[in-house]
Formats: sequence, C-alpha cells, structure tokens
Amino acid sequence: MTIKNLALSAAFVSVAGGAMADDTATVQKFYDLLSNPTSQDHVAAFEASVSENWESIGDYSGSSKSSEAFLGQIGGFGKLIPDLEWSVQAMHQAGDFVTVRSRATGTPVGPMFGVDGEGRSFDIMTIDIHELNDGKIIRSYHVEDWAGALQQLAGR
Repeated sequence: MTIKNLALSAAFVSVAGGAMADDTATVQKFYDLLSNPTSQDHVAAFEASVSENWESIGDYSGSSKSSEAFLGQIGGFGKLIPDLEWSVQAMHQAGDFVTVRSRATGTPVGPMFGVDGEGRSFDIMTIDIHELNDGKIIRSYHVEDWAGALQQLAGR
C-alpha cells in the first residue's frame, strides 16, 4: 500500500467514524426514566427518545410491550419501589445498537411478584440492547435478574 493510499484510507475511516451518531445520550434517557418512573419530565424525555412503534422485548415468546404498556408497568414499579435506582455501569455503541450493563436496586414497600420482602432490598444486574434508527430507539431487548431479586427479598 502506498503512502497516498494509506492516507486516503485513514481519511475515509476518520470521516466514516465521525459520521456515526452518538446515540448514548438518547439511550441514557431510558435509564433516567427507570430511576424516576413517576416524573412527567422523564416520561416526556423517554417518549421523545423512542419511535412511535417502539417495542420492549424481554423474551422469545413473540410478545412485546408498546411504550404505553411499558410506561404503565414502570409507573407501577415507581409506586412499589419508590427508591428504585437504575444506574448505568457500562454503555457501548456499535453501529445502530447500544448495549448497556446496568444495576437496579431498590426496596419494595409491599410484596413484589408475590414475595413479601419485609423491608429487604435487592441489587441486580441487567443487560439491554437498544436498536436505533434516525436517532430514536426502535426496539429494546432486555434481561433482568428478577429471580435474584426475589431470592434477596426472601432472605436467601
């Protein structure tokens, strides 16, 4: 490879790399909502960051949640777990996908998934993959360790 070709290749990589949008700020709004599920400002920021047909996918059952269903579920979590904190531990973007490892902690004020935690707290790992198009999240795949949370709440 000649020096000229090497310089052109480096310039192309630089331009191509600079053209890719940084979608991490958009994805962060998702976690800001999870930590503040009763805040109308965070709900509005979430709604602005997701596409009209956004899907929340948590398993391979073929079903998904719409943003409306997701907001209903998260609102319920906000009442059940008023100190819910969903902190991002690592975020990595590759093309149109942003992968997030986060930590969810909280102390439910009532039974959670049938387990009365008696004032106990949980601390779990979550993994999410957000797919974006034109600066909006179109789909979020997620896995949370709710079984671990229930074990912690049950005192095991």
